[in-house]
Formats: sequence, structure tokens, C-alpha cells
Amino acid sequence: MPDATALDQATAMIENAWGRPIEALESLAVRRPSDDPLLRSAMHIRSALVVTDNAVAVHQDRLHALTRSGHVPAFYDLERITGSAADLRVAHAESRTSLQAISHVIDAREAAAPAGRAPAARLTQAAVARSGHAPRALGQSPDQPAPPAVVGPSVAGLGPHR
Repeated sequence: MPDATALDQATAMIENAWGRPIEALESLAVRRPSDDPLLRSAMHIRSALVVTDNAVAVHQDRLHALTRSGHVPAFYDLERITGSAADLRVAHAESRTSLQAISHVIDAREAAAPAGRAPAARLTQAAVARSGHAPRALGQSPDQPAPPAVVGPSVAGLGPHR
């Protein structure tokens, strides 16, 4: 059995993350894209991976045909072999990038899932928590209050202006 292609790996990653077969997820992503934007994003990346996976297969077939056993390539075939090998490397790199992007989308989904709150509420809560803490001077102990912030013009604003 040949190794799993990048498309097979992406399909397995998406099915494991969402817990449904890819066919059901495809219809959900198309019918209700606003319900799960991360699913829509993962499916969009996967659709680009379909094209890249086909390109990998084409370049591999071309290389196998040009370098088949018992065949001595002609001089003009050397450039085609080199070009096909380079194109295959690019297609593999695009496949790996797509797999990594799907992995990041799944990680983002998992990071957002346990929160249970809207991102705006979490950001607001974090901003309120940070606003009560002023930066401390070096060497100042944590139990001492921070010095008040200076309100007024800065020192640089006090000289003559040109």
C-alpha cells in the first residue's frame, strides 16, 4: 500500500477534529458557512490541497516516465527531468504548508472551544485585568504600590520649537 497522500492526511485530521465524515462536513461548510468559520477555513484549505495533490501525482508520473528503468534519457530530456523534479518539490512544499495550515486551524478551534465565551468578552476581561496593574520600577517589591502616572506635557515638549 502506498504512503498516505497529504490529502488523505488532511481528511483524517479534519474528520478527527470535527468527529464527522468529510462528506457531512463538506455540506455543512457550504450550507452554513457562518455557523463554523473554522470548519469553512479548513475545508477551503483542503480544497486547495486537492489541486496540489493532483499536481504531485502528475509530476511523479512524469518523472517515472522520464526515468523508467532500462531507458537512457536523451540530452533534451535532462531539462524536462530537472524541471519536473523541481515542480514536484514545489508541489510537496505546498502540500506540507496546507497540512500545517489545517493543523493551525484545528489548534485554533481547540483553543477557542473550552473558553465557552465570546472572544470579545475574553479580550475585555483581559484588558480590565491589565488596566489595574501599572508597571513597577526595577527593584520595587510587589507589595509596594506603583508610583502614580505623571499627567502633563513630556520633558521633550518643553523647549523651543522650530
